[in-house]
Amino acid sequence: MHIFQGVYSSESDMLVLQQATANYCFSDLINILASRGANSTIPTLCPVKSSYLTGGSCPIKDLVTFEKIVNASKLLDSCSMVDPLKECCRPICQPAIVEAAFKISLRGASMLDSSRIPGSTAGITVVNDCKGVVYAWLSRKLSSEAANTAYRILSSCKVNKVCPLEFEEPSSVIKACHGMAPSSLSCCSALNTYVASIQKQMLITNRQAINCATLFGSKLEKGGVTTNIYELCKVDLKDFSLQSYGQQGCLLRSLPADIVFDNVTGFSFTCDLSDNIAAPWPSSSSLSSLSLCAPEMSLPALPIPQASVSSGKLYLLVSMLVSILININFPLKYTSSAP
Repeated sequence: MHIFQGVYSSESDMLVLQQATANYCFSDLINILASRGANSTIPTLCPVKSSYLTGGSCPIKDLVTFEKIVNASKLLDSCSMVDPLKECCRPICQPAIVEAAFKISLRGASMLDSSRIPGSTAGITVVNDCKGVVYAWLSRKLSSEAANTAYRILSSCKVNKVCPLEFEEPSSVIKACHGMAPSSLSCCSALNTYVASIQKQMLITNRQAINCATLFGSKLEKGGVTTNIYELCKVDLKDFSLQSYGQQGCLLRSLPADIVFDNVTGFSFTCDLSDNIAAPWPSSSSLSSLSLCAPEMSLPALPIPQASVSSGKLYLLVSMLVSILININFPLKYTSSAP
């Protein structure tokens, strides 16, 4: 919708559509998607409506006024090349969009008008409507391919923050794994049976798998499981994702950007090699302190070279260590196809 809005209005000075036009276009968009296999109830599944194409309550909807208020070059530089790894941890494009939406939302507002003050319910609605106008402007400036990539990455950042899996009460696991020294045979049997039920739910990303493993581990700890049974039973991150071809689990790098549909090959996606990393058992710190985006300074320091180490060997050692550190944070990938 963001891309359509920008392309449709590219021949005029307006960044939005008139309400009547928006109604027709919105209906056509939904019908086209449904004709290609999408669910016809998209408007109820997703919070989308025709008013999104009109800019809603945003006070600035024309190109000239928009570019007078917003630092257009900064906004374009921030969002023209969105890094799929860095954006979710140290965002650049997201705050630029919010800043631009905030600026145009205040255009012509009176300080005495509480309905336009950001923070109030009405003010938040105005800023959100203005985000749609900002997206429309970006869609005019970026190619359709670049806009599609950028918006999918931004969407992925939101999706990856939560664990999408549903965990039923793990009473059987708690009973079999309770205490400091549980029987590996009975404990792992119960855990593997429980995890097998989880594997039938959905494909998830590597970050979601970390969240899910920590969340499930905390449930077990609250039930009295004090041993790291992930380590005991060799549970990997991939064990929390949908399995294919028997026991071949796959973790995606980022949803929905990784799943691609092709008329010839069907659905394809890229698996992350971090799926063979052991699932993290929750520490004594609270879940709120869990950070999936550790800053660079938290990486281990490179070893100090000894005099007896030749420059060639030192270079190889450092190169190997740097490669390991990069793959811990930004894992290698391989391509796989859905059955």
